[in-house]
Amino acid sequence: MHKILIVEGNLKEENQNFSSSGIQTHTQSLKDSLACFTKGLDIDVVNPSSDDDIDEKAKELNKYHGLIWGGSSLNIYNDTPEIRKQIHFMKECQKKVKNILAICWGMQVAVTAAGGEVKKSNGAHIGIANELTINDEGLKHPLYKDKKNNFNTPAFNFDEVVTLPNNGKCLASNKVNKIQSIYFEINNNKIWGLQYHPEITYQKMIQLIEFRKDRLIETRKVFNDYNEIDSHIAFIKNEISVSDNQQRMIELRNWLNSISKY
Repeated sequence: MHKILIVEGNLKEENQNFSSSGIQTHTQSLKDSLACFTKGLDIDVVNPSSDDDIDEKAKELNKYHGLIWGGSSLNIYNDTPEIRKQIHFMKECQKKVKNILAICWGMQVAVTAAGGEVKKSNGAHIGIANELTINDEGLKHPLYKDKKNNFNTPAFNFDEVVTLPNNGKCLASNKVNKIQSIYFEINNNKIWGLQYHPEITYQKMIQLIEFRKDRLIETRKVFNDYNEIDSHIAFIKNEISVSDNQQRMIELRNWLNSISKY
C-alpha cells in the first residue's frame, strides 16, 4: 500500500466556510477522485498554515511515496505568516519526497519555493479553463498519457506562473495562462504541476462560484452582475453534458501510475 500525503492549501477558516455552506473541502474532493482509481492508498493530511506540529511532521516526510498539494484561495505574493509557512514546508517536501503533484495553488507554491515566480494574471479562470493545448514537451511526458491534445478542464485561478524554476518545462498552455502545467526536478525529486483542477468536478466549481459570487463582482470584478454569473454557470453546465469524467481526471491516474514504481 502506497503512503500519500495530502497538503491542504486553504486556511482553516476558509474550509470552515466551505463546510457551513455544504461544499466539500479541496482535500475531500481529492480523496474522492483518487478513490476512483484505487482504494490502496494510506493517506495522511496536513495543513502547514495551521498545524502546530508541522515542523515535526516535516521530519517524517521521507516515509511518503508521494505528495499532493491542493488548491487555495490565497495569493502567493501576499507576504503573510501563513503563506511563509507553506513555502517553508514546500521546501522541506522538495528535499524529501520523491514524487510531488502540485495542483493550482500547489503549483504556485512549488514554483516559488524552487526559485520561480508567480504574478497576478491578466485574465482569470472561473470554474473552467477552455482550449488547453498540450505542447511537444507535454506529449512526451507521462502526465498526459491518453489525454486528448486539446481539452477543457475545471479551473479557478487569478494568478499564474511567469518564471519557471531552473530546468522547469512547460507542458501545456491556453490563451489565459501561458503556463498551464509543468515538470521540473529538484534535489532528485520530481514535481508535476497543474494550474487547473482535474480532481474537482464542474458541479463543485458551480458551488464555488455561487459561494464567491459577491467577491467575484465586488472584489475580483470579473463579472458585472448576477446575470453574468448565471450565464457563465449555464456555460459550465453545458460543459458537464459533454465532458468525460475519466478524461477530466486522467492526470491523477497517470501520477498514481508513476508512483507505483516506488
